[in-house]
Amino acid sequence: MDMAFLSRKTEKGNKLNSHSIFAIMSNSTDPSDYCTLDICPITEAYVYYVPSLAGNAFYLALFVVLLAAQAVLVVRYRTWGYFAGLFGGLVLEIIGYLGRIQLHNNPFRFDPYLEYLICLTIGPAFLSASIYICLGRIVTIYGESISRLRPKIYTIVFVGCDLVSLILQAAGGAITSIADADQYDLAQDGINIMIAGLASQVASLALFMVLCLDFAWKVIKNPQDLNPDTRMRELRQSLRWKAFLAGLALATLTIFMRSVFRVAELNEGFHSSLANNQVLFMILEGAMIAIAVICMTILHPGFCFDGLWDQTKWSFRRSRDCEMQLIEVSAEHEAKA
Repeated sequence: MDMAFLSRKTEKGNKLNSHSIFAIMSNSTDPSDYCTLDICPITEAYVYYVPSLAGNAFYLALFVVLLAAQAVLVVRYRTWGYFAGLFGGLVLEIIGYLGRIQLHNNPFRFDPYLEYLICLTIGPAFLSASIYICLGRIVTIYGESISRLRPKIYTIVFVGCDLVSLILQAAGGAITSIADADQYDLAQDGINIMIAGLASQVASLALFMVLCLDFAWKVIKNPQDLNPDTRMRELRQSLRWKAFLAGLALATLTIFMRSVFRVAELNEGFHSSLANNQVLFMILEGAMIAIAVICMTILHPGFCFDGLWDQTKWSFRRSRDCEMQLIEVSAEHEAKA
């Protein structure tokens, strides 16, 4: 392949004839070796459109700002478990949109395509983990007696399901990344594994939402059985708490909608109209995740739990100890009042 010849012809503004293009292409099966927008049709690219520079730069900048905000909040409130999922998710979102910005200049490049595909597919699984660890603490605020499951069971089950989803998506992404451009069967195997991981994420989120609705119904129907602790009661009645619950619900719903979209997109294949609709992608992928992370940042649990985040955590050894700690914290709060 004479890339110098190709460069000279392009610089002169001459059109390459079909024989010249065929001669170049015959030496490689990877379009990124010979294609640019001046030479090849967009249907030879990994996506059948030129990714928007402005739109992807906006999401990149937004996620960088949100990551910085989360770093400040974790130092302030010490919500390390919550931050871990958001950190992983936001870093992957940033890498993914960097890949899409590179595709704007040349949508035929394989490496940026993989960055975008794998990172934006896997990233929201980390965000889901941060949501899952909140439910057990919410149950503690309202009272374990009205919950079908103990707080730690919610966390163990859903974070475990999220881990399975993440492993499947990561494994699928790894297989796809090592497949050469002409190894279509191997690449498709990787995509199928990623679809399985996304489908398991959708199922976990759906079950999570069902259990959240079930718990909310029990809270409404059994007000007399709620946690009688004074500070817990005050928190439940506060505007910040109600806003936190609304924000968490919206974040869960948007991640769920995004995951359903990505399952459908990958299932139809990369040549489908759904997989090559930039407007849908920017809304159902970019906007949905942006809304979720904005909610999880502005309505941060460190602030919305009003100092009770650490007191509502669980461990394998303590149940009674936590109850005593809550009583002590409540007594200190009442004494200060």
